[in-house]
Amino acid sequence: MNIGFIGGGNMGGAMMKGILASGKCKKEEIMVFDPAQEVLRARKEELGIRIAACEKEVAEFADILFLAVKPQYYGEVIAAVRDSVRAEEMIVSIAPGKNLAWLAGEFGKPVKIIRTMPNTPAMVMEGMMGMCPNEHVSGEEMVLVRDICEGFGRTETVGENLMDVVTAVSGSSPAYVFLLIEAMADAAVAAGMPRAQSYRFASQAVLGSARMVLETGKHPGELKDMVCSPGGTTIEAVRVLEEKGLRSAVFEAVRACVEKSRQM
Repeated sequence: MNIGFIGGGNMGGAMMKGILASGKCKKEEIMVFDPAQEVLRARKEELGIRIAACEKEVAEFADILFLAVKPQYYGEVIAAVRDSVRAEEMIVSIAPGKNLAWLAGEFGKPVKIIRTMPNTPAMVMEGMMGMCPNEHVSGEEMVLVRDICEGFGRTETVGENLMDVVTAVSGSSPAYVFLLIEAMADAAVAAGMPRAQSYRFASQAVLGSARMVLETGKHPGELKDMVCSPGGTTIEAVRVLEEKGLRSAVFEAVRACVEKSRQM
């Protein structure tokens, strides 16, 4: 199974690393093209994968072709590869705001397309990816692509009407979490803790808390209540967070991200 990437930047690189680390593909089965020669050199040296001279070469090589470029470049990339894409080849898009109908229109012919939204924790094989196939992708093909993508995290199939929500609650949300970790660490530094140590404490707390939600199946509110002893330190901190509007701020941030994705 040959896998091609057009775009070898942060997101494309994260996915390639995860796929290789999982053992789902060999390095000679992955080819990448990126217009930045320094990116190609870095991927070749770091991962030992094949590099291509142009987009067309990757499209002709791949059984599964990931379009890992910024949304504004999708039109020109598709124009460069549309004549080289075979009927059996699967196209995986990672662009926010580019729906299946738009993608199909750019190809101008029946093409197997899977619209996805990954996130950067794929770099440490803890990614989350929402996936939505078009009518030309069979169930067996979807299983195959999901299996490949689970080399760098978890996947879920969602309706296309939810893909903009996936962008907001998963694709963009690592940035929200990084802000939270930074703020917690800054407060710890202000209270006297060395900075490197404060980042370790804050980051591990976030990681462990997320695993508790996923592995216990308990509602986040129930888990929060378990930490909040009557008259204790935690409930006092929670009171301040509620007073300062943390919940509302996160709600509005996610909603703004959904709307921006819909406009792209």
